[in-house]
Formats: sequence, structure tokens, C-alpha cells
Amino acid sequence: MAEQLPRTAGVLLRGCGSATPSRSISNDELSQRVETSDSWIQSRTGIAARRVVGPDESLAALSAEASRQALAMAGWSAESLDLILLATSTPDDLFGSAPRLQAALGANQAAAFDLTAACSGFLFSVVTAAQYLRTGAMRRVLVVGADQLSRWVDWDDRRSCVLFGDGAGALVLEACDDGRDDLEGFVLRSDGSRGGVLQLPQREEHQALIDGASHQIGGFQTIQMNGQEVYKFAVREVPAILQTLLSKTGTEPEQLDWLLLHQANQRILDAVADRFKIPQAKVLSNLASYGNTSAATIPLMLDEAVRDGRIQAGHRLASSGFGAGLSWGAALLRWSGPA
Repeated sequence: MAEQLPRTAGVLLRGCGSATPSRSISNDELSQRVETSDSWIQSRTGIAARRVVGPDESLAALSAEASRQALAMAGWSAESLDLILLATSTPDDLFGSAPRLQAALGANQAAAFDLTAACSGFLFSVVTAAQYLRTGAMRRVLVVGADQLSRWVDWDDRRSCVLFGDGAGALVLEACDDGRDDLEGFVLRSDGSRGGVLQLPQREEHQALIDGASHQIGGFQTIQMNGQEVYKFAVREVPAILQTLLSKTGTEPEQLDWLLLHQANQRILDAVADRFKIPQAKVLSNLASYGNTSAATIPLMLDEAVRDGRIQAGHRLASSGFGAGLSWGAALLRWSGPA
């Protein structure tokens, strides 16, 4: 379990944004490709449709649009950013896509790098950003969660292709010296010994180089998932880590305004809410419209709920990300919004 350093500065959540591909593919449409049905998918996952990046769209463009919205909400210029963290497991460039995002935004003063932790990536990135802010090394940070899982889905595997979609969400955070703090606590965990139940492995293909030597051809397989094991992992570990978080912060479930979980399966969301006796009205979910967008799910849902007025300044949210690695985490957040 990650230990938290003593706080020096607080962290404020100032603005959010999101972007999704224009093309939505319904369950009925997907049934034209694989043997499935809307009722089968919805009863097992809660998903009714997903967005897929088209030929005139890109993950980079979605990330930039979500970022611009977050900056606009906060009233910040891109030049005021000190750091950009891009949480993605599906970058446009394996050497890193965050610098390209920095250039697209014109954030000339910001350092930028990718952070890969699959569906936990956004939450891990928010916690990472907070450490730069708490120490005083940075004052303003942009965190983006974005994934284009449609690149790596086997669209002929009906067990997995129904689950995933593409999207991007962004959050801007600011250091605060007056005692306020929107990141009230966090817990992060990983267990690589169980990583085989959800992975996107390399292709094991080699080619002769010279006599007595060969090289591996770059590339990856499609997403490999043991759905039953992933489900059991989530319904066991997510309530446990949330309980640890609430205990560490002295928070009772009834003190929460919202439960904001990684959007993977509606049954998981329902099981966690039932465990803590949190009313369904307090459980944020847009899974039906987007499916599992990996690192994008939490900021995508956050932005939707802020913009439609559900999340108000001062509201407290318990959030948890979980997925491949295996990795999982939880954070107790407060929404401040623009200054």
C-alpha cells in the first residue's frame, strides 16, 4: 500500500472536459458482426452502445479537445500549465503521446509524459500529479485519461468486443496554500501475479537477423481477458480498498455525495453500492452510452456530471479505478471547480 507523504500544499480540482468519437455503435448494430443481442449484452454488462474512433478522428484530437474544455472551465491559458500527464495504454506513439498533446495545446512551459496503468491510469495520474503540487515543484497540472481500445479489440470475439469503447477526459489541478485540499486521501495497489487475467501482450514473432541471431517483430496481440476472474477481482478488491480509504480518512458512506467508479460493468457498480448501502441515485454511471473506455471512464463521467449540474462545488466523491496490471486504487475527492 502506498504511503502518503505529509501534506505541504493542498490540491484543488479546477476544471474538467471530455471528448468522444462521433460514431456510436449500438448493441443491435454490433450483432450484425458477432452472434449477440442487445438483451444479452445489457443484462450482463449494462452497456447499450459504445463510441469508436473513425478514419477522420484520432486519440490525439480527442485528448486535445477534452483538455481545451478543462482549461476553458478553469479559465486558464495552456501556457500556465507546468505539467501534463497523459494516462493511456493505447498511445498514438509508443515513445509517448503526451508531448504531442503539449504541442497541440501550445502549453510551451509544461513538461509532458505518458503514464500507463490501463483502467487505473487516470486515478494513478491524479495521485501522481498531486505529489508535484504538494511539494511546490508545480502549480498547475493537466491530467488526461484517454484510450482507443478499438485498436486492440478482437471484433470477432463476442465475449470481449461488446465491452469496450473509445474516449478522452481531462482534469486540471492547482496547488493551494490556504488549507483547502480536494484530495482528502488515496490508496494505490498492484498485483502483477494476477496480471494474466487481463492483458494486451506482445506478439511472439521473431525473424532471422544474421546467422545465429534473430529479432522480435514489434506489435501486439488483441486484448486477452478472463471475464469471470476480472469480475471476481473487481467485486472483491474494490469494496475492500474503498473501505480502507474511508477508514483512513474517517469518512462514513453517508457522508459521500457521489460514488464515481471506473465504468466497466453495471453489476460491479451495483455490487459496490450495495456493499456500502449507497443509494443508486448517488452512483454515477454513463456506462450504457460509452462502454469501458479504460483510463477515460472516470473523467468522462466526472465531466458529464459537473456539466449537467449533479456535481456541485463542495461535493465529496469516493472514486476507484481498477483493471489490467492488475492495478487498482481509490481516492476521496472534493470538487471545488473554477475559482
